[in-house]
Amino acid sequence: MTGRKGRQPTGWAARLSARPSLGSRSVAGQVFALQAVIVLLLITAAAAALVAQARYDSQRDARHRSLAAAEAFAHAPGLPAALARPDPTTELQPLADAARRGSGVDFVSVLSPGGVRYTDSRPDLIGKRAPGDLSRALAGQAFTESFEGAPSDAVRAVVPVRDARGAVVGLVATGIEVENVSGAVSDQLPLLLGAAAGALLLGTGGAALVSRRLRRQTHGLGAADMDRMNEHHEAVLHAVREGVLIIGADGRLALANDEARRLLGLPLDAEHRHVTDLGLDPGTTELLLSGRVVTDEVHLAGDRLLAVNVRPTKPYAGQPAGSVMTLRDSTELAALSGRAEVARGRLQLLYDAGVRIGTTLDVVRTAEELSEVAVPRFADFVTVELLEPVLRGEEPPRSTGGYTEMRRAAMTGVRTDQPLQPVGDVIRFIVSTAPMASALKAGRAVLAPDLNRAMGWRAQDPAGTRVALDYGLHSLISVPLQARGVVLGMANFWRAADTPDPFDEEDLSFAEELAARAAVSIDNARRYTREHATAVTLQRSLLPRVLPDLSAVDVAFRYLPAEAGVGGDWFDVIPLPGARVALVVGDVVGHGVHAAATMGRLRTAVHNFSTLDLPPDELLGHLDELINRIDQSEAGAGPDEGVPVGPDGGAGGGAGGGAGGPGRDPASAPGMGGEADESAPVTGATCLYAVYDPVSGRCVMASAGHPGPVLVHPDGRVEYVELPTGLPLGVGGMPFEAAELTLPEASRLVLFTDGLVEDRHLDFDTGLGLLTAALSRPGRSPEESCADVLDALLSPTPSDDIALLVADTRRLEPDRIAEWEVPGEPSAVSRVRNAGSAQLAAWGLDDIAFTTELILSELVTNAIRYGSAPVRVRLLRDRGLICEVSDGSSTSPHLRYAATTDEGGRGLFLVAQYAERWGVRYTDRGKVIWAELPLTGGAEPPAPAPPDLDALEDLAW
Repeated sequence: MTGRKGRQPTGWAARLSARPSLGSRSVAGQVFALQAVIVLLLITAAAAALVAQARYDSQRDARHRSLAAAEAFAHAPGLPAALARPDPTTELQPLADAARRGSGVDFVSVLSPGGVRYTDSRPDLIGKRAPGDLSRALAGQAFTESFEGAPSDAVRAVVPVRDARGAVVGLVATGIEVENVSGAVSDQLPLLLGAAAGALLLGTGGAALVSRRLRRQTHGLGAADMDRMNEHHEAVLHAVREGVLIIGADGRLALANDEARRLLGLPLDAEHRHVTDLGLDPGTTELLLSGRVVTDEVHLAGDRLLAVNVRPTKPYAGQPAGSVMTLRDSTELAALSGRAEVARGRLQLLYDAGVRIGTTLDVVRTAEELSEVAVPRFADFVTVELLEPVLRGEEPPRSTGGYTEMRRAAMTGVRTDQPLQPVGDVIRFIVSTAPMASALKAGRAVLAPDLNRAMGWRAQDPAGTRVALDYGLHSLISVPLQARGVVLGMANFWRAADTPDPFDEEDLSFAEELAARAAVSIDNARRYTREHATAVTLQRSLLPRVLPDLSAVDVAFRYLPAEAGVGGDWFDVIPLPGARVALVVGDVVGHGVHAAATMGRLRTAVHNFSTLDLPPDELLGHLDELINRIDQSEAGAGPDEGVPVGPDGGAGGGAGGGAGGPGRDPASAPGMGGEADESAPVTGATCLYAVYDPVSGRCVMASAGHPGPVLVHPDGRVEYVELPTGLPLGVGGMPFEAAELTLPEASRLVLFTDGLVEDRHLDFDTGLGLLTAALSRPGRSPEESCADVLDALLSPTPSDDIALLVADTRRLEPDRIAEWEVPGEPSAVSRVRNAGSAQLAAWGLDDIAFTTELILSELVTNAIRYGSAPVRVRLLRDRGLICEVSDGSSTSPHLRYAATTDEGGRGLFLVAQYAERWGVRYTDRGKVIWAELPLTGGAEPPAPAPPDLDALEDLAW
């Protein structure tokens, strides 16, 4: 039948079905016999190797154990001393037995330098000389050996015993007898033999399984039948799309399929010819002759790229081993892979640029990061030029005629000996056809693949470009750095001899993408620089520039803004009446323009409240109430009602407005006072206010959530003043408490903000310890103490503002103070006036005696008439003359103009006219009216005639 279903079995199928299943000369039978022999040989060799290894390991373990036991016993404390005694055996024999049992060795012998045994596991050997060569141990060298001889063969270790001087005073020998070592190996022989027998059974069984599987697959065919089948396989070999070459051991081609002939261009009679006669490329010829094993090694054959694999062949039919080579045409695959690899590299470079460019808000550093990220993966040299306004943080100009010059801000290269202009030079773009000028004019990247032909670039600086070309620069891409449609600068990517391939169009688009990302970061850094400069300028204008020169204190200060931007830390030194002084430090929450403006508002408020001469706790109470009102007022103003622009109305100075564009707005960076900061409340600010009186040496201070001051005693002892710390300003609900202490003469007060002693890398307690050490140095002026403190505590990148105020306190000498008790009668006025005149004469102040008498007359008369006892007068000679009249009444006089018909009311007006300053301060038991006069007579207010001082006593206020 010829139908499909009725076809009779023919060919190999019929022959295979007719053959017996197993024959003695079948391939399966031969394979089984061969595998059985191999398994037997392998197991025998493995068993012998294991026995040898076990014997070797046992001996090595015996050596290690013996040496360890000997060294441990030889280095035991007291052993040299025991050897020096008359009868070492009595003391050492028990110890040696214990060490032998504990370490598992067969004997522990202590020997004299002459080799005589002091101890041994066999007592009959004690006192006898140990056999063997002990000279190495006597020379100070520990060693192990396999000893053969009486009393028994052993693995022995000998270690010298040294005294305190290093001399060898004895030896320690330990060991394990050979019969015990061999016994350990013998104990393992049954296990090894059993394992070998089991492996033999498994190997034989595995060979039987493999032979059975092979018998099923080959149907019991013999070698001849397999050869005939191989002919059919040959036909298939030439149909595959992979070249196959078989090379004999003599270097001749044994087989080449059709694909190999096509790929290598082999002649028809190539088989049996030597490889060197095939006309192959030298690399392929060398590979075929070498017999090296390679995998997917690429070789060039004409215009093709071939992926080559080479493996050695096993000897067969009495023929020596050769090699087989397979070939695949990978030309198109290599091209695609190369482009994909380049694309992956570019994507990775762009990712790295996004991570590494813009890590800081510094314009120059950002430009350096752009140059560093592109070298050497994209260019050999990169230069970045920026406009001068950009470097200063200003808005770059919008030029319609093109930019003619920039300043080089960054440069990075694969080598340092580069021919380009250095950083800091002004780069001018004179020739309009040069790549830089063309890129700026077009607003896009310009490619110069061959600088030898870039005539515009060469004409710009003939001498400099000649040097650059001789150096090896050969290709350039110039890209303008643009953000928000404004040019910030220029990036130039150069290739030199290190990269022979010039830039191409694909590189052009990549350079534009890289420059665009960098431009956004540079613009953010520029805007941050502008905002930072604005905040610094505002804060410096609000902080005291020059502290007053006072007799009460000698002051030095330091203020350092945070790395992220200026903040709200502040300080002040305020002169008060009576030669007193107020020392103030404070801290406003946040950073930036708003914090600086808030600080200015608080400082102004403290100045205003200090003119009222309030006690520190009352002053902080008024300040707390003021902050509550400010916060309530700003909270009530909706977002559509506008934001005040002055210092009293918040930070409206444009910290967050202006430049838009992609990327993160630097105005929203910490410390830059963005929109979130403009409405930030003042609540949470802290303040420390201290008033020092140089007459009494008393200091009254109060704190609103601020760290207390440091008091440095004259002997150098540092004390942290404990204050009743109140709540921060604006929290409300609790009154503030004041603390009073008397400062020793020549003591030092140190006021600071928490940024000095606490930082990201410094905890508060550690900071206080460093501050104590810095302030403990004797003989340091306030300026030197400020420097010491900052050297000890200042972080390279402070995260918070630092305000430091160091004040050396002084006392007013007793001979510059005059005080009188005034009786409550009008006649006492003239006596006080005369006493004051006499005191002024003693001080050499006759020039102001008349003015002083007039002021004293008016103030004392008023105190007697309208005040209450006790009435006191005090004159203080400081940098000016201070007249103080105190009484027990709390009523306050008021300055007014008296009518022409009034009989009184002109006294205080005269005091105000003749004194530089005057005022009233209240005490616990009344008030003090004071007036200050210069120490030299100045121009007096015009008057018709000097009044009669006695008559003035009758004038009413």
